Amino acid sequence: MAGKDCVLAIDQGTTSSRAMVFDRRGAVIATSQYEFTQYFPSDGYVEHDPDEIWKTTLKAAQDVVTKVRTENYNVTSIGITNQRETSVVWDKKSGEVIHNAIVWQDRRTAPVCRRLTADGCGDMVQAKTGLLLDPYFSATKAAWIIDNVRGARKRAEAGELAFGTIDSFLIWRLTGGKVHATDATNASRTSLFNIETQNWDEELLTLFRVPASMLPEVKDCAADFGATDASLFGKSIPILGVAGDQQAAAIGQCCFHEGSIKSTYGTGCFVLVNTGNKILRSQNRLLSTVAYRLNGKPSYALEGSIFVAGAAVQWLRDGIQIIDSAPESEALAETVRPGHGVYMVPAFTGLGAPYWDPDARAAVLGMTRATGRAELASATLESICYQTYDLLAAMERDGVKPNALRVDGGMVANNWMNQFLANVLNLPVERPKVMETTALGAAYLAALQTGVTMKDIESNWSLDRKFTPEPFDSSKLLAGWHKAVECVRSFS
Repeated sequence: MAGKDCVLAIDQGTTSSRAMVFDRRGAVIATSQYEFTQYFPSDGYVEHDPDEIWKTTLKAAQDVVTKVRTENYNVTSIGITNQRETSVVWDKKSGEVIHNAIVWQDRRTAPVCRRLTADGCGDMVQAKTGLLLDPYFSATKAAWIIDNVRGARKRAEAGELAFGTIDSFLIWRLTGGKVHATDATNASRTSLFNIETQNWDEELLTLFRVPASMLPEVKDCAADFGATDASLFGKSIPILGVAGDQQAAAIGQCCFHEGSIKSTYGTGCFVLVNTGNKILRSQNRLLSTVAYRLNGKPSYALEGSIFVAGAAVQWLRDGIQIIDSAPESEALAETVRPGHGVYMVPAFTGLGAPYWDPDARAAVLGMTRATGRAELASATLESICYQTYDLLAAMERDGVKPNALRVDGGMVANNWMNQFLANVLNLPVERPKVMETTALGAAYLAALQTGVTMKDIESNWSLDRKFTPEPFDSSKLLAGWHKAVECVRSFS
């Protein structure tokens, strides 16, 4: 990115659509963001309106492109990162969606996953995909849509319908329906992609009953994904980078070497450790996945997925309305001591790794008449740290022991949480100057197609603050947390 050239990063998340423009040094020069509606039509169901996703994404992108042009910047390329596993089905001719998007948090296909597990399919699915049989992933979502929309299965089998994760849907819309593609990281989250052969897998397609004609072409993370329709931004702009949000964050955190690890705190929390060119098969219910694929060569990762992190703070704000803004949770937590006895288990959409319990539901335990806003806020932030502890403990049992944890995402602006996290993990926690590394990773992928190198990217990473563990005995707190988790699981 020479001179005034810059890259547009589209970061389409679970609760908002954001666009950011980065200069060649990785500095943010413009940003725009719009929230969109969350739909909960039934217990365990979570949906988005794909057209609202498209409109908010386009508006955010047009905002920043217009702004940087007034400052004589030239947007040379686009990188896209997205909420993973969320599934959309649309008509190939009209581009119209046939049903709301089924979100990664959605649990409606849990009975299907239980049946497939009982049929003995779990080992085959995990061996090919690195994933567990769980409604979190895309395959059962796609099948549910075409089985429950009238006439959709017949249309799908006739080759009339397209399936994709959000990246594919945005690429389709941005290119005016000319390109139906995804990248290897998003493909690796569908339960339809063989991460060893790097191809859609016929046995998996048959198992999940998803017609091959619906699927997008799988490309490298840095590749030619077509160009935008000229009417959208006043000129056609090439789309040159795509990755799922957690892999994009790992790229933004420069986790390019085996053993490097990051944890992203957004709607959920996701810990990824780079395992190089080897697929590390977890014995502790973690996921093997594609970290990125460049020049046809995949690098792999071991991942732990927490379904609810920032969403729990959002619940404090919007659900029970005890705070007016997310930063208020930090001020409240500072007023109470750890060990106040209140535990929040934020299993609003089940529990992710290492429990994988889709039927668990959220609870607050240990309340007394003395419990107030501060204890609830503290317990919510603590729960995110305890869940991270569970993930890193599982990784350690799989042979991964990091020396430090790089963190990112909107929640890591919370200094109290970062320090409590360092204390519970007994591990240094490193926060970069650019905390929105997901969008940055997408921009970097696009920039790789324009002459930027991996060494250039690594040289851009800069530490904002390091949180060093304080003398702290977390054993009693963790024992209480695990007791609370078992209470929630037994109740379900």
